[in-house]
Amino acid sequence: MEHPYGYIKDSKVYLKGFLGRNDREIGEVKEDASSTISYFESRFELIKDKVTKLKSDIEKNQNKGSFLMKLIHLRDSLYESDALGDFIPLIEELNAQEKFLNEIIQANRSKNLEVKKSLILEAEAMKNDTDWKNTAEFFKELKMRWIKTGPVEKEIHEELEQEFNDSIQTFFENRRHFFEGMALQAEENIKVYEALVIQAREAHDLPDAKMAFEISKRIQKEWKEAGKVPAEKRQPLWDEFSKLNNRIFSRYKRGLNPGPQMNPREILRKIDDMVDELKKMAHQPTSYAITTRAKAIQEDWKKLPMRKPKEANLPARSYQFFMDIIFEKAFLEKLAHNKYSDFDSMPLQEQNQIKSAIVKDLLHRDQSELDTMQNNSDNFRVQTPDFEMMMRKKLSGVKRKIDVKNYLLKQLSPRI
Repeated sequence: MEHPYGYIKDSKVYLKGFLGRNDREIGEVKEDASSTISYFESRFELIKDKVTKLKSDIEKNQNKGSFLMKLIHLRDSLYESDALGDFIPLIEELNAQEKFLNEIIQANRSKNLEVKKSLILEAEAMKNDTDWKNTAEFFKELKMRWIKTGPVEKEIHEELEQEFNDSIQTFFENRRHFFEGMALQAEENIKVYEALVIQAREAHDLPDAKMAFEISKRIQKEWKEAGKVPAEKRQPLWDEFSKLNNRIFSRYKRGLNPGPQMNPREILRKIDDMVDELKKMAHQPTSYAITTRAKAIQEDWKKLPMRKPKEANLPARSYQFFMDIIFEKAFLEKLAHNKYSDFDSMPLQEQNQIKSAIVKDLLHRDQSELDTMQNNSDNFRVQTPDFEMMMRKKLSGVKRKIDVKNYLLKQLSPRI
């Protein structure tokens, strides 16, 4: 049976060769020749629909070049399709569409080349900029623009990529060298701060208050002129430095205005009175009135002479302990209210349970800090009196914080 584009021979269906191709078997007769021919003609109509749809998609879509590979694959498949029809117009249509897409792609690549050349100029202009933060953000945004820009001709792709990346690399290498230099300078600056702290300790221990004050003024000025270091390294040094200078100034000021002299018995009596009052306050629920009174007692304490009788050592420690209890209770109350908005409406037992849990958490942190300090002290001990005295004071302070929290836990425990 003959067909304009094929034929049936020995129950086999053949497609006539086209565009230099030989005749090709595409199937076999299943029921009868007429229905078989109709089946393969309908398959051709489906192929025509695919070509029509692809052409329509190309016309509608803004990114037309993205359809090129799909077009090539469809055209190649036409030579192997099992269908009966005139494939030549379809192939010619796809050839015309391919030429159209290639022209668009070529035009786009020319535009992309201009854009990328412009981006390279921008990168080149900024590669030596030293505004590290803002320029780093600029290069990140520039890199995104580069990535979003379409391809260029393969022959120049690598060259452009290299030129663009070289400028970016130059900036980030410069930034790295800068911060490495800063880190080295910071290490040198830290040594300056450490030396000033040592001078502050020596001045603090001088018996001559006026000489100590003059040294304090000088080293404070030098501190302001010292270079930058990371805040986390500078802060501990500053805490000690400022505390020492404050004490030097207070001693110098008291020397200028010594005030009325007090005999040892009067000093001891005043200290005992303060301790008795603080002890009573420490066993009462915290309140604004109690913390206000505690601050007033602190001011009275400052009015006492710095040099106190030896008999005042023990009550002085009690003074500090109960003062810590009062302010720790106020701090604990604040933490509990911040954590639970309805804290005041809770039963007393539940309030105490919440406070106990908070205290235990704080106690765990203090114990960890103490363990770390003791390990550091054992492993990196510097054989100088100043260092050992500083470590003893710090260890004593942390131990007192632990004792205060253990005391609070006993207060919060249910009484049997």
